[in-house]
Amino acid sequence: MAQETTLLILGASGDLTSRLLLPAIGQLLARQPDRTLTLRGAGSDDWTQKRWRECVRAAFASSDAADEVSRVKGTAYTKADVTDRDALAALVEGVQGRLVIYFALPPAVTIAACEVLREITLPENTVLALEKPFGADERSARELNELVQQLVPENRIFRVDHFLGRSTLLNVLGVRFANRLIEPVWSADHVQSVLVRYDEALALENRARYYDGAGAMIDMIQSHLLQVLAILAMEQPHDLDELDLRDAMAAALRATRIWDDNPTRSSRRARYTAGHLGAKTDARDVPSYVDEDGVDPARDTETLAEITCEVHTARWSGVPFTLRSGKAMTERCAEIIVTFKPVRHIPDGLTGQPSDGGVLRFVLGPDQIDLVLNVNGGDDPFALRRDVLSSALGKGTLLAYTEVLSEILDGDVTLSVRADAAEQCWRIIQPVRDAWARGDVPMDEYTAGSTGPQHWATSSR
Repeated sequence: MAQETTLLILGASGDLTSRLLLPAIGQLLARQPDRTLTLRGAGSDDWTQKRWRECVRAAFASSDAADEVSRVKGTAYTKADVTDRDALAALVEGVQGRLVIYFALPPAVTIAACEVLREITLPENTVLALEKPFGADERSARELNELVQQLVPENRIFRVDHFLGRSTLLNVLGVRFANRLIEPVWSADHVQSVLVRYDEALALENRARYYDGAGAMIDMIQSHLLQVLAILAMEQPHDLDELDLRDAMAAALRATRIWDDNPTRSSRRARYTAGHLGAKTDARDVPSYVDEDGVDPARDTETLAEITCEVHTARWSGVPFTLRSGKAMTERCAEIIVTFKPVRHIPDGLTGQPSDGGVLRFVLGPDQIDLVLNVNGGDDPFALRRDVLSSALGKGTLLAYTEVLSEILDGDVTLSVRADAAEQCWRIIQPVRDAWARGDVPMDEYTAGSTGPQHWATSSR
């Protein structure tokens, strides 16, 4: 039976809590009938207990877990300034069992709250769960890590990256390490290139307060997609436990750098202009990004970013890893594409010259694995053509945050971001940020609802 836990959400009246955390809690309780949970919320809004309970009930219902409300013990909401010592101390005093403090707060407020927590005695075995971004650059990430490590040890710090809770990424490990067809060729000897893409069909969606200060680079590449790269590029760990898996991922990130040490040639950025999103029957107009509510055009924020990296190890040296993410695209496209090198020789008599030696594609949500092969047969038995072997893995039964919360409540930090990995992700992208700040890389434009700038589709690195 899972240990009883008190979950204290700081920022409980915010969008993250109602949209992601509470529905995930409901689904988790529905899936784990032996788990009991004491839920506490604290926020700056002047909410009544009735409004808080209605928020919890509505969120649980949204994940088909309305009946699980009764299994949340004594849920309550407190209006509090979480940067005030006395207010924060009152929230943690008297907690029995494990305490999980979830910082559903803007980064600056999280840091201020952690500063205050240094003056408060936390219950034994307290776990801290922090949302990205972890710092604003390598130095601030290191300073934040030093701060939270003064509060609890590293193995009780959960830096949330919900991409690491996705079943697809765990499937990558199985495909890599458990198949004789794949494991021996997972290296620069056989792999031509790797692409990790996460394009969204959504525009800004009222997120200007956060997104306009982050952009596609920090929102997606610096955090999520570099973690995906680490899973793809890491050496095989002895075990999938907290130590071995995170050691292997961190080692891969330490070896990663911008391709050819040239951020100007190895990065691209763009921003969407006015267009249309959605199917033709229900398409909606979207303004240019710079005309969206809350956007400051002077920030020069990109909505589409791409960088190419090299993992400078014997296994991967010379293989480009391209990471790309954008908003307001024609359709959602979340995928990992591993392209294999062409074979050295094709027998005379087979017509056609494939550009590669096959492709392995992982699709994220609904999860699917495609193996693209060069085959012959059909009307002309000597003509090579492409064929696809697909295995549909389904949409997955859990919300991404359900997987994350299950790990947090169990005190399992294996699939969270370790301190050194968070710092390395900032190090990797810093040359690109500097080049963009200098204006060395132009800000391209693309129409909302398109596939991106037209010349991106035809140019190559």
